[in-house]
Amino acid sequence: MDSEAPGILLTILAFVGGFSLLVFIHEWGHYSVARFFKVRVDSFSIGFGKELIGYTDKNNTRWKFCVLPLGGYVKFFGDASAASNPGEMAEHLTAAEKADCLHYKPLHQRALIVFAGPAINLIAGALVFAAFFFNYGATVTEPVIAKVTEDSAAYAAGVLAGDRIVAVKGEDIETFSDIGPIVRLYPGRKINLVVERNYENISLPVTLGIGYMEDRFGNQYPYGVLGVQSEPGERVSLGPIDALAYGVDQTGMLISSIFVTTGQMILGTRSVKEIGGPVRIVTMTGEAANQGLENLIWFLALISINLGVINLLPIPVLDGGHLAFYAIEAVKGSPLSKKAQEVSFVAGMALMLFFMLFVTLNDLQSIAL
Repeated sequence: MDSEAPGILLTILAFVGGFSLLVFIHEWGHYSVARFFKVRVDSFSIGFGKELIGYTDKNNTRWKFCVLPLGGYVKFFGDASAASNPGEMAEHLTAAEKADCLHYKPLHQRALIVFAGPAINLIAGALVFAAFFFNYGATVTEPVIAKVTEDSAAYAAGVLAGDRIVAVKGEDIETFSDIGPIVRLYPGRKINLVVERNYENISLPVTLGIGYMEDRFGNQYPYGVLGVQSEPGERVSLGPIDALAYGVDQTGMLISSIFVTTGQMILGTRSVKEIGGPVRIVTMTGEAANQGLENLIWFLALISINLGVINLLPIPVLDGGHLAFYAIEAVKGSPLSKKAQEVSFVAGMALMLFFMLFVTLNDLQSIAL
């Protein structure tokens, strides 16, 4: 039975609080590394638009919370905007001022400052996963098939009870729980399964079945189905090191799934209607909060990792765009011209606005259906 829908107040509080926390973590990554390299920071903002509340610290940085809590930024000394593109002021600084300006720092320092934001989102997600594994342990199940569902994809491919799954789509399998995250990414697709039978490895092509997850609005999302079951697993406690390893592994699998599903959408094998925008994220945050604090924390860890990956995309205005500029600078020995950067930022902003409009319309359409 579905749980009761979360109230509007809980949804708003969970989204604003949770998303603001993730933005703070991201921007803190930029800020802390910038301060380490003695870059002056003009402002640290959670949200955009008019300032609601804030204060100025001893380093003359304005810390503020603004009216639109849909992101945030750290504005460095010499920036023309919150996107950290260099302004006119950066060209007319004194030697002492240049020492405090991001745009006059060595290339490796600038790159580390930019990379720190997405990196800390990924690290935060991995640490949350590790904390859960440390607290609750992990279920370890050998990848041995106890039962093959009749008329399933595995049954049609010739998988037998007693087979040990060695690899799925070229990825080595160590425990039964490694199988699901791979299989789910390829609904209706043919993948290669390697099983060990009578001490011999056998390669079996499998055309996966298709299952559907349904959200509260009736939208269906396909996932791959193999059709096998294992014996009950053993619950084991994990020490800090093992828990951290599990957390990092969980993060790696999530990052891989993001790239795989994005590639499928680009190639047209997966519908772009599966992309969730702000409306869907707000709704899912409320549902996670409605299921308890631990569910909300786990969900925010997932979003944190997604934010880290998205921000590394080589699109101007995103951190990945800055890193792409720095890579070009490293190759050619000098920065891109100011004009080229300005054009790129405008194009990047236009692309991001189009994307936000697209996913918001996606959300509204899915809710209306």
